[in-house]
Amino acid sequence: MKEDWKECKLGDVVEINQNSFSEKENWLFVNYLDTGSITENKISEIQYINLIDEKLPSRAKRKVKKNSIIYSTVRPNQNHFGIIKSFPENFLVSTGFAVLDVNKKIAFPDFVYYYLIQNENTESLHAIAEQTTSAYPAIKPSDIADISIILPPLATQQKIAQILSSLDDKIELNNKINDNLEQQAQAIFKSWFVDFEPFGGKMPEGWRVGKLSEIGTIVGGSTPSKAKSEYYAKKGIAWITPKDLSNDKSKFISHGEIDITEQGFKNCSAIKMPKGTILYSSRAPIGYIAIAKNELTTNQGFKSVIPNDDIGNAYIYYFLKSNFDLIDSMASGSTFKEISGTAMKNIPILIPDEKTLLEFQSFSSGIFDEQEKLEEENQKLASLRDTLLPKLMSGEIEVNSVQV
Repeated sequence: MKEDWKECKLGDVVEINQNSFSEKENWLFVNYLDTGSITENKISEIQYINLIDEKLPSRAKRKVKKNSIIYSTVRPNQNHFGIIKSFPENFLVSTGFAVLDVNKKIAFPDFVYYYLIQNENTESLHAIAEQTTSAYPAIKPSDIADISIILPPLATQQKIAQILSSLDDKIELNNKINDNLEQQAQAIFKSWFVDFEPFGGKMPEGWRVGKLSEIGTIVGGSTPSKAKSEYYAKKGIAWITPKDLSNDKSKFISHGEIDITEQGFKNCSAIKMPKGTILYSSRAPIGYIAIAKNELTTNQGFKSVIPNDDIGNAYIYYFLKSNFDLIDSMASGSTFKEISGTAMKNIPILIPDEKTLLEFQSFSSGIFDEQEKLEEENQKLASLRDTLLPKLMSGEIEVNSVQV
């Protein structure tokens, strides 16, 4: 450690859970963030609660400030954490978060945030959570406070944080571009195949309602015996589980957390599916969706669709994405709902003429290519950030030597 760098406990540089909401404040409404609504600093939903007509959730108690760091103490392995840069009026977060407010005289908030989310620290907190005797894995705010942190001078902290945040900013920009492209494609799908706007609002002659199995092959999956370690490998035949789609929200997927070996493939009923196959989770939960970037297999938690050659994958992808309620209504099961292979094959679907389908595929292909390119760029940026992070934090790499 460098001479002017100091080591201390995180609890020495932050205050935890110092501000709580009181009903005496007579707010008329609350904007509320639950633990499941932020993942790796990306907020998916803020709930608006009208306190005149609705009751405030019992966990809606924590107040935050600008640059507050929030870290879920409930199931911390799901990475529900972030740093608050802006927020709406009357904003509260769940008591399932530890709210960390940094002493800015000795530490730069963004530096502390990046220090906290290093793999070494998150994995340590995950391990602590797994040892708890509660109904679900959990940590205490004191577990976060007990983490050791190395603090360089404030100016160096700020430079390190700027390098890392510039990579995150580029990732976020790419995500926004991809979201915009997705909205464009969904709007065209709705216009052509739901509202029939180009066709005067009426279903064109020659179009018909059929079954999903008429335009694609429905394929299930399988899991090789977990008792056979030789059936699994870091690099082998790509094998996807619903958990992989939960952890990776990308539209296109090439590999999951682990591959299967040729031996494992031969000893189960998994089927190799081609690039462009639409993967659709059929249970626990129903509705995760992605497109195969290469040949791959899945476990039994999928009913994937290999499009017929004259159909293309864009129409099927947006149909499945737009019809979750229909598909969910056809599922059954007592412990958890599952859409069976038979039910998946029999899903009613509008089948347009070949010319229209080819036009939609042609339009969507440009969008798909750009989205896939941006997702690949984000993966490289995230890998660079994750490589730089511990090396910058430890001083192994000089901050002035890095250009991004």
